Amino acid sequence: MKRYLIGLAALLGVAASPALAQDYPTKPITMIVPFAAGGPTDIIARIVSEHMSRVLGQQIIVENVAGAGGTTGVARAAGAAPDGYTIVMGHMGTHGAAPALYPNLKYNPATDFAPVGLAAGTPILIVARKTHPAKDLKEFIDWAKKAGDKANNAFAGVGSVSHSTGILFNSTIGTKPTMIPYTGTGPALNDMVSGQVDYMTDQIVNVVSQIQGGNIKAFAIALPERSPALPDVPTTKELGLDYQVSAWNAIFAPKGTSPAIVAKLSDALDKALDDANTKKRLAELGGVIPDKAGRTPAALQKLVEDEVARWTPILKAAAANEKK
Repeated sequence: MKRYLIGLAALLGVAASPALAQDYPTKPITMIVPFAAGGPTDIIARIVSEHMSRVLGQQIIVENVAGAGGTTGVARAAGAAPDGYTIVMGHMGTHGAAPALYPNLKYNPATDFAPVGLAAGTPILIVARKTHPAKDLKEFIDWAKKAGDKANNAFAGVGSVSHSTGILFNSTIGTKPTMIPYTGTGPALNDMVSGQVDYMTDQIVNVVSQIQGGNIKAFAIALPERSPALPDVPTTKELGLDYQVSAWNAIFAPKGTSPAIVAKLSDALDKALDDANTKKRLAELGGVIPDKAGRTPAALQKLVEDEVARWTPILKAAAANEKK
């Protein structure tokens, strides 16, 4: 009889799971943003979650958990209950570069999450304080090489997009500046606007308004073609610099989250990215909205695996060069 009851309970549990997923969500959802408020990941999270909340019928509450280049917040999400009520907005740094930069990383980007979908691509710009003496990219590169470690390169913590793309940029032009870490891109950008740091490589979403307002200088965007959001900013390709890189932001749920719940979240994200107002807000910030094929959980899983494979040798080689 005892064995029968255990088996019946197990069967009831299996039968109840789809029903719970069907009712989901019945309460607010927490979306962890692993950086300080005001940064590009935070901005994209708030834009897409606003429309996702309307689709799901429950509020999505953004919780900023900054630290260790975003890995603190992502680790918390990885350890959360896989019930769909804790999700995370990860990005290229937390789910691509982090394994090469954090030997004791508490999560595996490729295996510890249920991918929901890609939210936006975010091209990288080379930007500097508005009082910087360089007038263009060539002059800036000459300045950076001469300045060496007297130059300050701000970034949003080890493993962040601004850190990884900054390492790649510095390696590409052959300079070793003093790297200044922050808890997020927002605080780093604030110090650059006030002239306390020299430059950074950052996602377009966070810097477009500051560039348009004349608060910082933009030397180049790391794309083959110019961005409609900043048509006057030249590309690294047209300036002859072999530095093309674009970041991305995507939503993940903890490993073990019901496929039915992941599907609901993915559908809500898909509808948000098709919403005219959401598209307009992301486009104004320079965000690149993925096509339908690029938004799927399967496409995101492949992207993570590809990004880990891409960034690991680049960052390890850069680290080895730093020790020379």
